[in-house]
Amino acid sequence: MKPLAYRMRPRKLDEIIGQEHLVGEGMIISRMVNARHLSSMILYGPPGIGKTSIATAIAGSTETAFRTLNAVIHNKKDMEIVVEEAKMSGKVILILDEVHRLDKAKQDFLLPHLENGRIVLIGATTSNPYHAINPAIRSRCQIFELKALTETEIKEALSNAIVDKERGFGEKHISISPEALDHLAAGSGGDVRSSLNALELAVLSTPKNPEGVISIDLKTAEQCLQKKAFAHDKDGDAHYDVLSAFQKSIRGSDVNAALHYLGRLIEAGDLVSIARRLLVISYEDIGLASPQAGARTLAAIESAERLGFPEARIPLANAVIELCLSPKSNSAYKALDEALADIRSGKSGDVPAHLKDAHYKSAGKLGRGIGYQYPHDFENGWVKQQYLPDSIKNKTYYTPKTTGKFEQALAQVYKKLNGQQLK
Repeated sequence: MKPLAYRMRPRKLDEIIGQEHLVGEGMIISRMVNARHLSSMILYGPPGIGKTSIATAIAGSTETAFRTLNAVIHNKKDMEIVVEEAKMSGKVILILDEVHRLDKAKQDFLLPHLENGRIVLIGATTSNPYHAINPAIRSRCQIFELKALTETEIKEALSNAIVDKERGFGEKHISISPEALDHLAAGSGGDVRSSLNALELAVLSTPKNPEGVISIDLKTAEQCLQKKAFAHDKDGDAHYDVLSAFQKSIRGSDVNAALHYLGRLIEAGDLVSIARRLLVISYEDIGLASPQAGARTLAAIESAERLGFPEARIPLANAVIELCLSPKSNSAYKALDEALADIRSGKSGDVPAHLKDAHYKSAGKLGRGIGYQYPHDFENGWVKQQYLPDSIKNKTYYTPKTTGKFEQALAQVYKKLNGQQLK
């Protein structure tokens, strides 16, 4: 018997859960399928979110034959068989898992068949194709990023599996508590495969009660997912409360509190939320006060993702302590938010004439508007002239802080250029 996650794979585009930005009504993949005009594509995103399933559903929604291979375990000869089939039928869709692992020989063999359209490649990978895939393959493919499924979407997939009589457990009498369903959805970090595997284990390992019902409670869900649940409050917001407390502890430079909340998030196994929150913090709360904190935080996150738990806790702890003890500045994003607020309220105005593109005018030097003073023509590389539109020409958005050495140096330059006295 095939695993539940395999059996529940969508067969048609309308069975796909999530990824509305690609397969929703009027979206690009939906339009391709409706037009019966597929082009080669690469689907990338986190594991367990349905890349291969979507590829199969795309192929299944057309009348074109498709074959599924894996770039790691299948060799060039397997691809030659697919190409021969394509020569006979005119076209074959090749679904290729782990497409970033294609070696040079396989790439060189596939390229001409992608070029002439005989093979339509749908590649799936967890790696960023802009870094991991050969440019020759990449240039012949559309690249689509898939998102981790939301808890609501995963609950929908779980509920479908429970009631589906053909592929799921619809023939069994299953009673699952709301808390157990919530935990299977929330504890998987957006990985629907992990949730379905845990559900399958729960159903198959739980004996029926005297009434013939398989009852799955929170304790069973925790054991099958191997993750402890948060103590949800009445609104189910405890997880987000911990994330909020985590960020506010770092912002407040409380190392011990930040480590405590990090520990709670690690116990929940939520590496996705930890990574996202740390990266936001490094730019939102640390910002220009310590600009290298962002790069170091990203390096720690990438290390954690490669290591996985439990070792992932080590680079995460380093990042949290550094962010806690770094100077704090929100000056950059606050300045941009103020500029955006003006734009959205209609405070913009015309671009000054001397800044307008002059490629189509005879304005002397190419690209320079009449009256524009080119800063590189001046000894210090700077000349005072108006850049903002007339209606807001005296507007100030950026208010520098003198936190760390880096932003203090920026503040010195900024105030000098604006003829202000340093306080």
